[in-house]
Amino acid sequence: MTPAELATLIRTSLLDAVAAGEVDLAADDVPEPKVERPRQREHGDWATNVAMQLAKRAGTNPRALAELLAARLNASDAVEAEVAGPGFLNLRVAASAAGELARTIVESGAEYGRNTSEAGHTINLEFVSGNPTGPLHIGHTRWAALGDALARLLRASGAEVSTEYYINDAGSQMDKFAASILARAAGQPVPEDGYPGEYVDERAAEVRGRHPDLLELPTDEALAIARQEGYADQMAAIRRTLEAFDVHFDVWFSEKSLHDGGAVTQAVDRLREQGHVFDRDGAVWLRTTDFGDDKDRVLVRANGEPTYFAADAAYYLSKRDRGFAEKIYLLGADHHGYVARLKAIAACAGDDPATNIEILIGQLVTIAGERMGKRRGNALFMDELIDWLGTDAIRYTLARYPADSPLSLEGEKLREQNLDNPVYYVQYAHARTCNVARNAAEHGVTRDGFDPSVLDHEAEASLLAALGQFPGVVAHAARLREPHRVARYLESLAAAYHTWYQQCRVTPRGEDPVEPVHTARLWLNDATTQVLRNGLALLGVSAPERM
Repeated sequence: MTPAELATLIRTSLLDAVAAGEVDLAADDVPEPKVERPRQREHGDWATNVAMQLAKRAGTNPRALAELLAARLNASDAVEAEVAGPGFLNLRVAASAAGELARTIVESGAEYGRNTSEAGHTINLEFVSGNPTGPLHIGHTRWAALGDALARLLRASGAEVSTEYYINDAGSQMDKFAASILARAAGQPVPEDGYPGEYVDERAAEVRGRHPDLLELPTDEALAIARQEGYADQMAAIRRTLEAFDVHFDVWFSEKSLHDGGAVTQAVDRLREQGHVFDRDGAVWLRTTDFGDDKDRVLVRANGEPTYFAADAAYYLSKRDRGFAEKIYLLGADHHGYVARLKAIAACAGDDPATNIEILIGQLVTIAGERMGKRRGNALFMDELIDWLGTDAIRYTLARYPADSPLSLEGEKLREQNLDNPVYYVQYAHARTCNVARNAAEHGVTRDGFDPSVLDHEAEASLLAALGQFPGVVAHAARLREPHRVARYLESLAAAYHTWYQQCRVTPRGEDPVEPVHTARLWLNDATTQVLRNGLALLGVSAPERM
């Protein structure tokens, strides 16, 4: 029995009491009760305070309502209910009902944990969006891990999600990138405000290899080639890196296309029609202070050049025009100032900033306290991280912390294969379940004749309760946009499994015969395999069968 099924049972009992005239409530006033694990195990498997929530509305006291509800629940074979304190209900699920969860999980397979809590939401999720002026670095790596995990969570919770990478391929940084490539092709130092680093030498060698006469061309022509082809080569490298990290985008959106297609100019006109654009000192402004920004923003400079903010507005409207009612932006730590202005754009466009746009700000990731940057030439790139630590260790570690918490990686610890390493701990639990299944097969234990009632050991009750929490964890993590909740859940599930493994045998001892309890425990073992696998998949982490 899952927590959701238990909540349904409680609500059904309440509705039956309403129909019998025992509770003075309308059926529509009976909510889906919330059930939680009690802090102290001796208080039961689950607890609910629904009687305390509804008593005043029903014109009675909480304990009286709890006692009425307990009597109805105790009439079933599935639950034993006990009233505690002023009106809490402590619930113990019968072993047969609890054990049925193992069958549900195994038969559901990869679908177990999927839910409909986000059904009806159409979301554009933009993340990473690193400038095409160099490889992705450690900061982008954090957003790649979190953004992809969030997309998986939202989809598992019923949302329709399109993942998007915004390519900042317009503006002066592209000119500086081209100048850096051309300088290195000529064997000269990069300009003072250019991009250093070995990757620039690589781009220069690639471009010159295709254009042996590059340095003989007029400077403007050579810069145009360096810009166009260096950009294409760098974007191809970025795509390869993300593919190696198992991150795949539905849309690669070019900022330049907004300018070339007239979308930026059209955006200014559309916002003017909404009544929030004004002219001052020869420039065109958006009155974002009407919606909480600290100052109004320039859309078009006095010289007629649109600002980055104008492109941001055009990009927001593009997402809106493409049918995305909800837009989630994952931005780096240096983008706090974007929150108010992006929400102001939404408001100026006639949207509700509280529901149509969401901005998540991530904090810095460091190695030994060193902040990285491409222009400084000391960046730790994603490719290097993958080669050093492996995709699984990086993705799991970056996903197990809240996005808004600064994070310092201790790389060598992530390489250690011991139970102090969280990703190893969870993966090892999965591998152990697979090994148990193999041993069971060798000893003639099969799934035939499953009797869930024999799963009555305390460790089995704890493990079943942990397994039952998974769908709720997925839904909660999706709603709060917090993939780390899945990682921390997997660690608690692994702990419950390791405890169960030490106390409950799946295979008979010596020449002892296979008994119903061995079969039932194989189902429980395999259910744990499935939940660990499903949870790791949500984080983009593999579930090895041997370690």
